[in-house]
Parts: sequence; C-alpha cells; structure tokens
Amino acid sequence: MSDSKRWIIVSGIMGLLGVALGAFGGHGLKNMVSEHIQEIYKTGVFYHLIHAVVMLAISLSSFNKIKFTLPFFLSGILFFSFSLYVYSITGIKFLTFLTPVGGVLFLVGWGMLILAAVKQEYKD
Repeated sequence: MSDSKRWIIVSGIMGLLGVALGAFGGHGLKNMVSEHIQEIYKTGVFYHLIHAVVMLAISLSSFNKIKFTLPFFLSGILFFSFSLYVYSITGIKFLTFLTPVGGVLFLVGWGMLILAAVKQEYKD
C-alpha cells in the first residue's frame, strides 16, 4: 500500500471518528455534563475535524515535501482532542496535561508546512 493511500485512509478514519464523536457530544453528553464541559468537548471535536480535513488535503496533494507534517497533525488530534474527550466523558482531569502537548504538535505541523512552502521554488 502506498504511503499516500495509507494517509488517505487514516484521514478518513479521523474524519469518521470526528463526526461520530461530535454526534455523541451533541446528543449523548447533552444531559450528562455541564455546558462548560460540553464546550470543552466541542473544542476537541472542532480541532479534530479541522485537522482531519487538513490531513486529507495533504494526503491528496502532489506537493510531497509537506507530507512529513501528517504525523504531527495525527498526533495532535490524539493528544489534544482525545484528552479533552476523555476528560469530558470521565471527569478524569489527569490526562488534560496532554492537551497542550497536542496543541504544540499542531503548531509544529503548521510551522513545518509553512517552512516547506517557503523553501519550495515555484514557477509562475
């Protein structure tokens, strides 16, 4: 299986999970947790879905020099969004120390994408 195909599949899985977890948060958590916790959960879903779409776009891109950003975006989803999901559902605050790690991974991914684009020579 090609690397691009694998990342397209991973992106699809992340998108599917983002929608499913968003639906759970919008319906299943509604009567279980406070509005504040629902907002925390929504933040996780928001960042999850944005980065799933970005991963798909990069996976489909012919600009191969940005594909190395994909593990950073995937790890960001896992650390940032999933730590917020676990906290929102279980109330276990301990794992929220992973949330800023995920945020940094998102930033690194975006920074590396910018750097790759700046280094790229374009012919207009």
